[in-house]
Amino acid sequence: MYSLYSLLVLIVAVVASPWFIYQALRHKKYVGSFGQRMGYLPVSFNMDGDESIWIHAVSVGEVLTARPLISDLKRRYPNLRMFLSTTTMAGQQLARRSVQDVDAVFYFPFDLGFVVRRTLDLVRPKLFIMMETEIWPNLLRECRARGIKTAVVNGRLSARSFPRYRMIRPMMRRVLDHIDRFLVQSEESARRFIDLGADPARVVVTGSLKFDSLELSSTALAGAPAARSVRGGVEARARDRVLRYFRVPASRPVIVAGSTMKGEEIAVLRAFRKVRTAAPNTLLVLAARNPERFGEAEQLARQEGWKVARRSDLAIDAEPRVDVVVLDTIGELATIYQIATVVFVGGSLVATGGHNVLEPAVFGKPIVFGPHMENFLEIAEAFVSNGAGVQLAGEEELDETFLLLMSDPVRRARLGAAARALVEANRGANEKSVTVLSQLLPQEPRAYPANVRPFRPLA
Repeated sequence: MYSLYSLLVLIVAVVASPWFIYQALRHKKYVGSFGQRMGYLPVSFNMDGDESIWIHAVSVGEVLTARPLISDLKRRYPNLRMFLSTTTMAGQQLARRSVQDVDAVFYFPFDLGFVVRRTLDLVRPKLFIMMETEIWPNLLRECRARGIKTAVVNGRLSARSFPRYRMIRPMMRRVLDHIDRFLVQSEESARRFIDLGADPARVVVTGSLKFDSLELSSTALAGAPAARSVRGGVEARARDRVLRYFRVPASRPVIVAGSTMKGEEIAVLRAFRKVRTAAPNTLLVLAARNPERFGEAEQLARQEGWKVARRSDLAIDAEPRVDVVVLDTIGELATIYQIATVVFVGGSLVATGGHNVLEPAVFGKPIVFGPHMENFLEIAEAFVSNGAGVQLAGEEELDETFLLLMSDPVRRARLGAAARALVEANRGANEKSVTVLSQLLPQEPRAYPANVRPFRPLA
């Protein structure tokens, strides 16, 4: 089975190589990371061959989710090095810039036997953690052979992906047998993992880490415990630096359209035109999900006749004197939600599964999203049922919903308060996850030099 899988990986790599070459030439992707993806890490990476915990987070969302988990694991296991890998360039950039408790960041290796063996020789993990649903058969098989503990954390199987996994259930059963713990977001995901062959005794429902990974606003920090406030103070300073480019007066309405996908920007821009007829001073912040589409989003806005600026071109400590700002930076969207009057969360008007609605919720913002929230189904349903978000049937409802919310501050406040309350009520998954992982990897007593004597007070 594994030989057939490896052959399939090679075939896919050959077939997809023209696309990778195009991405390398057009967007400068993969050029500098190919060596690491082949298992060749820098000489200084782990020079002393120390044992470690290896966490894999695919892209930006998983990196943000993993940050509090990494911090807590680092405090619990100070003698182990902490390594973080990503698949995407955007995730790599964010990890290097914003994750403070890791010893090194690198690109995830291709899932071929000789490549993963080379990587494991250098990383030397005692525990390998996969964020959400990153399941790589050859790597997991090699971890089992070496006695390395493995865990899926914040695991989920969406209604869209589950049928595809069921088609290869015999293979999945063998692969899942190599995973020691499944820490999943919901009862539904737990049932799906078990149906694919996971041992029920290894599956634990811990809730969604996304609730715990959210940065708190200054208001939330007011009543926070001391340890949480210290971390929050650092994050607040980082937010303040970003917001210095968005000195928007309180009287100016702001629509933030976050994580938009191809086909959504034009719907948002046309709804924005109707909003401007009622509120001529409204600002739109447009944040395409994929960095390679920043230019396309800017072009669409200009074609619609708006005065446009990129975030990277804004003046510091000044109000943006434009109609539309295209957010062309990575990792700042969650902060920009703080200035929003109304938030639209993209990936939901087109069939791509939706994106994270929790980031604007922590700031108590009224949230609008479309019908396609398959990847966040439980969270979307909770928001709708608790009056914490507005779900559209289609893009034709977008302009009327914007207009209604922009003109009704009471409803905005009600939606925002319910969203924030929902977030606070669902925190705690990080603590549960660390507890389960510590059972999987018990702490070892610290070793002290043999010549150190116990302290004795002088007579």
